Amino acid sequence: MSFIHRIVNSFSRSKLEREIEAEIQSHLEMRIADNLAQGMSREKARRDALIRFGNPTVMKERVTAVDAEMVLDSLHRHFHYSARQLRKSPAFSIAAVLRLALGIGANVVAFGVLNSLMLRPLDVPQPEHLYNVVQQRHGSENQSYPDYVDLQKRNTTFTDLLAYRMQQAGLRIENAAYKCWYYKVSGNYFDMLGVRPALGRVFHPDDEHGANSAPYVVLSNAFWRSHFNADAGVVGKIVKLNTHPFTVIGVAPSGFHGTDLFIWPDFWIPMVNGQDYEGTNFLTSRGMHNIWVLGRLKPGISPQQATDNLNAIAHDLAREYPASDDRLSLRLVQPGLMGDMFGDPTRAFLSSLMLLAILVLLAACTNLGSLFAARAADRSRELAIRLAIGSTRGHIVRQLLSEAVLISLMGGCVGTVFSLVLLRVLSRWQPFPGLPVHVSLSADVRVFSLALLLSVVSGALIGLLPLKQIWSTNAGQTMRSETDIGTPLRRFAFRDLLLGVQIALCTVLVTASFVALRGMQRSLHAPIGFQPRGVILAETNMHMSGHSDGASLPIQREMLQQIAHLPEVTAVGTIDGTPLGTGGSTVFVYREGTADFRPSTSAFGAKYFSISPGYLQAAGTRLLSGRDFNWHDDAHGQKVAIVNQTFAHLLFGTGSALGQHFTMADKNAYEVVGIVENGKYDSLTERAWPAMFLSSAQNPDSDTTLVIRASLPVEQVVPLLNRVLSDIDPNLPFTFHSWEDALAAIFFPARIATMCLGVMGLLAAMLAITGIFGTAAYSVSKRIRELGIRSALGARPLQIMRSALGRPLVLLASGSAAGLVLGIIASRLLAQIVYQATPRDPLVLGGVISTMVLLGLVATWIPARNALAVDPAGLLREQ
Repeated sequence: MSFIHRIVNSFSRSKLEREIEAEIQSHLEMRIADNLAQGMSREKARRDALIRFGNPTVMKERVTAVDAEMVLDSLHRHFHYSARQLRKSPAFSIAAVLRLALGIGANVVAFGVLNSLMLRPLDVPQPEHLYNVVQQRHGSENQSYPDYVDLQKRNTTFTDLLAYRMQQAGLRIENAAYKCWYYKVSGNYFDMLGVRPALGRVFHPDDEHGANSAPYVVLSNAFWRSHFNADAGVVGKIVKLNTHPFTVIGVAPSGFHGTDLFIWPDFWIPMVNGQDYEGTNFLTSRGMHNIWVLGRLKPGISPQQATDNLNAIAHDLAREYPASDDRLSLRLVQPGLMGDMFGDPTRAFLSSLMLLAILVLLAACTNLGSLFAARAADRSRELAIRLAIGSTRGHIVRQLLSEAVLISLMGGCVGTVFSLVLLRVLSRWQPFPGLPVHVSLSADVRVFSLALLLSVVSGALIGLLPLKQIWSTNAGQTMRSETDIGTPLRRFAFRDLLLGVQIALCTVLVTASFVALRGMQRSLHAPIGFQPRGVILAETNMHMSGHSDGASLPIQREMLQQIAHLPEVTAVGTIDGTPLGTGGSTVFVYREGTADFRPSTSAFGAKYFSISPGYLQAAGTRLLSGRDFNWHDDAHGQKVAIVNQTFAHLLFGTGSALGQHFTMADKNAYEVVGIVENGKYDSLTERAWPAMFLSSAQNPDSDTTLVIRASLPVEQVVPLLNRVLSDIDPNLPFTFHSWEDALAAIFFPARIATMCLGVMGLLAAMLAITGIFGTAAYSVSKRIRELGIRSALGARPLQIMRSALGRPLVLLASGSAAGLVLGIIASRLLAQIVYQATPRDPLVLGGVISTMVLLGLVATWIPARNALAVDPAGLLREQ
């Protein structure tokens, strides 16, 4: 039985068993025939044969064991011989292992991140049945609390539905105050998820008896350890949340971080608490969509059945509450990435990154494949001798295959170890200081399985590339002529193809890295409607110190006056939440004279911000016409607004918007007193969005961000600001940082894409250099005698260079051209990763061409020098 047949049998036991049974039966038949020839009866002959042969089951087990032992022994001999061969060429072996380690390691890292954020479910019991309930319209993930209550009561497809929302608050523990992020959740939150406390207890639905009936806190394990020193006596302690007393009743287990993979809250409180001191009515407002809904499907219910059930309820709600104009259209999405908000861009980015990592591995495989093909050609005489003394071609192929797989497995091991270290480093990385954003990355059986699969497949691919060379070897001719396998044209053609493919793949990756750099440059210089350089943000919420919205305005004015007197400050203002940051809620805008204030009758939805006088100057937002706010624009005066260009155009057309009026759902008429430039409010890639700025004196808000433009660096101004603000209210916690640092989350996708694609481009460049260098060096070494003769006959250096390096340079040019075309075709893929990706950019094209030319010069420098250094006289004397 052949080696390949045994391998197949090891994975197909039923076929092997049938063959063994047939073999046993043939032996029995022969013994029976001998017994019949000796005069025994048919029955006695069969009985004697069975007794002599023994137990058939035991015999089958022995034969199977022997067959498996032969297979394993053959594998052991092949790998042992391969290891000896690789030890003879340590430089080749180390280079090959490192190249594959880079390719496989890049894939393991990319898949490790993808697996942790997309494939691995939430760390709760039975996570496969959990789904977020979001709107059909992508980007609309929230529901209203009254709608959640109705969906929970009326649905027939979920065992339960829970609600949660993320918020900020000031938490006072004895004499220390902290700015914290927490989840406000429905009472059934922990019960539905099946989360049991590490200490104390969690709250339950029966703890809720109406508004403000459950002043309880469940701490996260990390917050308990960092702020309470893991004190077991924390249960029962009173803490103050925005000056309101809450009782700590328990600590969550260490492995539980909530229902979003990115967000790790500090603690959880019941949703029925806290609405009074926030001044909101989200518990009763059907039109206020600001909570997330998560449900657990009943056994046997499909997501489509649940979706149909929820939409039937939504249809009934629209009929029952026509005044709300709250027409729900719902669907289910996998939890963990905040629906489409983070899910869609994260999936697109990681999937695209995984595809590019595969390109790196393919480039590494083609690189090594060309080396293995050259190595097989150099060993042609050895292989011919082995064929001549009786070795089969299949045996030689298996030997080369085992050699390639052994190298690939070693490369996979090195790459996996490196990847595990990198994943651990990424898990400790907190990209946004001050925000509860963490990414927990770890390897599981899927990551290790992928590493093993890539190692084996890569080795098989590399080892099978010289197959045609081996199969076409003429042992006698090779031994007589002492030449390599095949003619020179055939010998180089396949390796040329491999090098061309490798260069094309590398060019695609280099193109992607240049596109990322260009996208990063565009994102950093995109017009965003304000100038963050030189600006310090001081963020707080007046509720944290017990101030209501109405009582916040005098304190905010005092802060502005005190800070404006600092000599280091050139301008200061307040805003309820910064653009491209925490601010910019959407409100419906109606034309003047509208009496029907349903959302369907609105002119459009616009972003709105509440700002103080001086904000526009502090933010560097250009006032195109009209005036800024002043402190006379207060509750006793005419309602006024400053709008951006898009707002003015959509509502008032080409005419002047100054002095015009519009209304909102509060039914007040607002006069446009100023027009500012357009800006970016939610993301860099958003379309032009209508926005308006309202006077904080007419629309006070507890959310307060002081925008301070200063002439000194942040670290020098912050102590002065902290002293001034502490004198005004020592119990009010502030978070200080530069506006540029606050934009880290917005620029994070561009930065991470640039970093990832830059690393892949660097790996591709390294592979391209080694591939071109190997081909050029091999070409020169094999033609050194010919080059010497050409030099002796009077060939010029340029002619020798063209003869020695012409083919590698032609391959570089053709492969680069093909890679550029592929990069342009792949622009849609790059658009998933990079802001305003366009490989057709002249700077991108010029950068790629220059890089590939530089790579070619670097890779061919040493072979070119060797070709020009040929000594014709010395070569002729050696003959």
